[in-house]
Amino acid sequence: MKKLNNQRGFTLIEMLIVLLVISVLLIITVPNISKHNGTIREKGCEALIVTAQAQVEAYYMENNNFPTIEQLTTGKYLKDSTCPNGDSLNIDGSGTVTAVPAP
Repeated sequence: MKKLNNQRGFTLIEMLIVLLVISVLLIITVPNISKHNGTIREKGCEALIVTAQAQVEAYYMENNNFPTIEQLTTGKYLKDSTCPNGDSLNIDGSGTVTAVPAP
């Protein structure tokens, strides 16, 4: 039987060093991601308000009156009337879209 003298691979120490580096990177990045989660949700709500405002104007051009939020969702103008942070959208009598905080 021949022995292979040219064995290649990672040693246990090298694998432990790689795991240590990955762990340090995770410890650094996870708190940053969770810290910015609220900001991401607020920006998502702002974007939904802008989109809903554009859809209100499109509805007004087609029907000559301002819609309710229910008319926008049932008329396929909007898929959802709830912001990522839980706030709901509201349309006043002049067609302005605002976010109402969740109770």
